[in-house]
Amino acid sequence: MKVLMVCLGNICRSPLAEGLMARKIKAYGLDWEVESAGTGGWHVGEQPDPRSIEVAEKHDLDITYQRGRQFSEYDFERFDLIYAMDTSNYRDVTKLANTEEERSKVKLILNELIADSNESVPDPYWDDDGFEQVYQMLDDACEAIINKYK
Repeated sequence: MKVLMVCLGNICRSPLAEGLMARKIKAYGLDWEVESAGTGGWHVGEQPDPRSIEVAEKHDLDITYQRGRQFSEYDFERFDLIYAMDTSNYRDVTKLANTEEERSKVKLILNELIADSNESVPDPYWDDDGFEQVYQMLDDACEAIINKYK
């Protein structure tokens, strides 16, 4: 199984989701891969936001090795599941899909916690206090994904 986590800039939410999922994949001994990307290219090559790194470190999770990259149409070929952090990213990614099969790979991550809720993971970029809440939401969602597909 190959999973891609997608947010806007690939510096806040999706790096946390990638790190959390990587830790869970290892803990469960699964033969899965996970990466992250952003729909925008502003932070290509950069480390995650320092506040994402900080909240991850608080939970003994190192995400400093990650570097931002932009989502591409090629990702539809490489990944089995593509999780968007919010409805805007979901729309941006599905617009790039060329087939219904590609479109069906894209899901809102919080729908794994509450089916068809179409809730978005809030973007903590503008709210220093939002990173812990986002971490907890993504931790729960990643656990649900593991339990659903393992």
